Amino acid sequence: MTLRLGLCSVTLRHLDVAGVLAAAVEAGLECVEWGADIHVPAGDEAVAAEVRAATEKVGLAVASYGSYYRAGHTDPAAFADVLRSAVLLGAPRIRIWAGATGTDETSPRAREAVIRDTRRVAALAAEAGVQLAYEFHRNTLTDGADRALRLLSEADRPDVRTYWQPPLDVPDAEALDGLGTVIGHVAAVHAFSWWPGTTRHPLSARTDLWRPALARLRAHGQPLDVLLEFVPDNDEKVLAREARTLRSLAGLALPGLEEQQHP
Repeated sequence: MTLRLGLCSVTLRHLDVAGVLAAAVEAGLECVEWGADIHVPAGDEAVAAEVRAATEKVGLAVASYGSYYRAGHTDPAAFADVLRSAVLLGAPRIRIWAGATGTDETSPRAREAVIRDTRRVAALAAEAGVQLAYEFHRNTLTDGADRALRLLSEADRPDVRTYWQPPLDVPDAEALDGLGTVIGHVAAVHAFSWWPGTTRHPLSARTDLWRPALARLRAHGQPLDVLLEFVPDNDEKVLAREARTLRSLAGLALPGLEEQQHP
């Protein structure tokens, strides 16, 4: 199995750590990306260590640390707290953001600042045994597949990869083409079903996108995390249903069972 299914804790911001873990376990998920906004604030060493212990106690893995560090924009000194929390959390990966403006709105000077800072924080993370990955998102320099690929090439750090998620209001075929463009650099996927705009639907509403996307990711053969994010109404009660849908679309059996065979 190359895909590991999990949950972004930002999905359930209204729950405490214990509540997030209980929901993830009930849904049969395998890992959690802990967010820095609510559950594991950057620099709070005690909380990071406690969340790691709590995650491991219920048999889940820490997938990554969802930071809000924006390369080339956030105070550079702030990365020390981010990295320290990630290490204490036991996170193998830190999510960072590629600046604070979209590609077309970013000056050459600001773009170079993102690249330089990415290289700096990647080197610091590498010393601690942690990889980095850019959030794949509008209003940053990864606001498209070709653009993300260009930035990764310019950063020129093999330990910096990217997340992927379906861009807003992009047709399925175009989104899948974009996935194909960056697939060799994808470290994790944020899975949700929005259309149009940020209108939230069950994953089952976009099977024509997610089934082929997950098939491509599995066929690529590299291990990566597929993390549920932004379920309808942020409701933990639908998480198990969404996890079942995700597992079915990915062609995966329940944890501990052999993978189902699909044509």
